[in-house]
Amino acid sequence: MAEAAPEIDSSSMLGALFALMKPVVIILLQVTAISAVLIHDLIEYHQGASFDLMATIWTSFVVFVGGFLTAGGANSINMWYDADIDPHMGRTAERPVPAGNVTPRTALLFGIFLSIIGTIWLIELANPVAAFWAAFSIVFYVIIYTIWLKRRTSQNIVIGGIAGSTPPLVGWAAANDTLTMASPLDFGAVLDLGAALPWLMFMLIFLWTPPHFWALALFRDKEYSQAKVPMLPNVKGGKHTIAEMRVYTALLIGISAMFIDPIMWGFPRADVWSTGWAISTTYFAWALLLGIWYNQSVLNIDLRETRDEKGKIPSAFNSFMISMKYLALLFVTMVMSVANFYVGIIMLAMVALREVYIRVKKVEGTNMNAASLSTD
Repeated sequence: MAEAAPEIDSSSMLGALFALMKPVVIILLQVTAISAVLIHDLIEYHQGASFDLMATIWTSFVVFVGGFLTAGGANSINMWYDADIDPHMGRTAERPVPAGNVTPRTALLFGIFLSIIGTIWLIELANPVAAFWAAFSIVFYVIIYTIWLKRRTSQNIVIGGIAGSTPPLVGWAAANDTLTMASPLDFGAVLDLGAALPWLMFMLIFLWTPPHFWALALFRDKEYSQAKVPMLPNVKGGKHTIAEMRVYTALLIGISAMFIDPIMWGFPRADVWSTGWAISTTYFAWALLLGIWYNQSVLNIDLRETRDEKGKIPSAFNSFMISMKYLALLFVTMVMSVANFYVGIIMLAMVALREVYIRVKKVEGTNMNAASLSTD
């Protein structure tokens, strides 16, 4: 997952070690993980279980720390391996290793240390299933994406996106205290999380990753070429990239349709209106609205635009920024809908009224301009 913010000041050793973790990236990932914890506990509450706020807060804390450490470890190892290509890209040239603030060996050892500590943290304070998915993400990101795919195929971010899609699985598994593993190779246990919802969350992030990252790659294509990284824009071209981005955003909207079924949330599919139906349809409306908003930003990308002083294509950069807001809002509104679907409905009504107000103002402005021209 790409950074949207500048690199953290790494002039001091402490700052350099912190920057190795790519904390800006991790925060967005942990929003999805903590959302999964909250959603799991709220669904159980709707099904008759008591809601222990302090237990939920504790689980969220455990997931956040474990996720921060394991993802930070993977990112640090990634910087060790990419030390040869980072100096060739403006976005990465000031990272701690190419800037000379830490050695590649330090980045590697620091990353391994964080990965081990984070995994142990989740084993001891959550459960082995949550720890498995965190460890799986580290291995997949480092070995499959960074070492194998990144420099070999333009579909690197598609397959590699699996690593960044696991935080909801970690959060959901940590919240489900009935999960366990008979052995480290008990793959049946790690795949059976007791519900379809965490896997739908996984699919949302997986489908979101390619158009999110390709929007950045569209205006960094020359840098990727210089670094000899085969990103889709510099291999297949901008038009082909935008076409694939549109396919993925359409799939995002399509998978949102699955959320309208209460069974996907763990609720029975009642014949009459129920809490499950209220939650699922409220979220479906939100997901559809947000999907249309994000999809429009992709449709608006114009390769013929004049690049700004930093070489950015304004419409592509706008889509990149919207993509991060979109993902965060997808999960925040999911929590909101499960917590109280009335709040979700009220917020939808407010958004609809705002859109009506904006359109009315535009029409009034157009009419006033036309009247002014006719008077002249």
